[in-house]
Amino acid sequence: MRYLPLTADNRSEMLAVIGAATVDDLFADVPAAARLSGPIAGLPNHASEMAVERHMAALAAKNLSAGTVPFFLGAGAYRHHVPASVDHLIQRGEFLTAYTPYQPEIAQGTLQMLFEFQTQVARLLGTDIANASMYDGSTACWEAVAMAGRVTKRSRAVLCSGLHPHYVSTVQTMAKFTGDTIEWTAPDLAAEPDTAGVISKIDDTTSCVVVQYPDILGRPTELAAIAEAAQAHGALLVAVVTEPVALGLIEAPGKLGADIVVGEGQSIGVGLQFGGPYLGLFGCREKFVRQMPGRLCGETVDASGKRGYVLTLSTREQHIRREKATSNICTNAGLCALAFSIHMTLLGGEGLAQLARLSHARARQTAIRLAKVPGVSVLNNAYVNEFTVLLPTDARDVVRQLADQSILGGVSLGRLYPGVAGLANGLVICTSEMTTDADIEALGTALEGVLA
Repeated sequence: MRYLPLTADNRSEMLAVIGAATVDDLFADVPAAARLSGPIAGLPNHASEMAVERHMAALAAKNLSAGTVPFFLGAGAYRHHVPASVDHLIQRGEFLTAYTPYQPEIAQGTLQMLFEFQTQVARLLGTDIANASMYDGSTACWEAVAMAGRVTKRSRAVLCSGLHPHYVSTVQTMAKFTGDTIEWTAPDLAAEPDTAGVISKIDDTTSCVVVQYPDILGRPTELAAIAEAAQAHGALLVAVVTEPVALGLIEAPGKLGADIVVGEGQSIGVGLQFGGPYLGLFGCREKFVRQMPGRLCGETVDASGKRGYVLTLSTREQHIRREKATSNICTNAGLCALAFSIHMTLLGGEGLAQLARLSHARARQTAIRLAKVPGVSVLNNAYVNEFTVLLPTDARDVVRQLADQSILGGVSLGRLYPGVAGLANGLVICTSEMTTDADIEALGTALEGVLA
């Protein structure tokens, strides 16, 4: 029996109170193009379990699996090897069943893991302190903008042109409800980020400058110069890291002057998973800790002097008076945080550096091969494991033709920036330690054929 506790009269009464004529009015903010007008095409309305399994398996077979074809996708979601021990350990009962540590006396395993996770993230990002994780990188980015507004008492945020457009969209969406002014323009296809252009937009009304590091085109950004300019105007520098493996090779943002560092932790311990669930990272200077969203786990001793773990600080609306909360979307992705922490523990500092070096070496090898393809040029002067190439035609068409040859050949800028004509020929290429010589040659050969 379906669980429908509300009667038609109950629903009508509630709609009347909030001033909505129908339930459909509650979804007015969802674009019409994104709404279903009827049942999903291709799915049977009634079928046996076996028939549904066969049907869904046939649909799934149309996908190109990341693990079965040459794979060069990145742009915010990365394919790295995740040891089998990670999946084994996250399923242990002391972690899996103690998911949310509301009662510290019975959630010591989870609390200790989060304590270690915070330490790992703070060291990785180069910040004084880190929280117990957030939903994903894009919402963590917005939380940083909101936090900067609370700290500076200002409401104008400058987003660098190289910030991932999905992160930009998240910030713009949330800013509609807070009244913050968001300034952003799409990037130019230049070999270096426009550091001077970012600095020129900073003034005494700016709450923060948000800079991706490396940016969406794979270009490392001069964080120190931007940090100095921001702080001269009383603004904060927010650094965004979508590929934490890169920090095994380049300096941590917090060490370069970033006041808040956020990012996506997916590439360490968490698979691609069709886009989620993912893992938001959030670190900042210690003096801002009471404005930091989320929660903080700490170490203490009990009445007998034994070590124990507790929730030291929790500023989410579920724990305190709502009007005093820093956020209401800052639940941590606990299981993904555990996977991150286990993988990071297995790697260690030298392991992470080696992983970054291997990924970078594969990127160099790929860039050299693609530069030999007639009509193709590499945009970047510098990169870690992700870079942009310029094609003589629309990259979206090229990506589709490569996919027809069972090669996932990168992310087209036309897909990320629809309608921006100047970016249509750009293609973001990403490699990792899992990229092979055969993969690179397959991409180069196929691209030669497509562009011939």
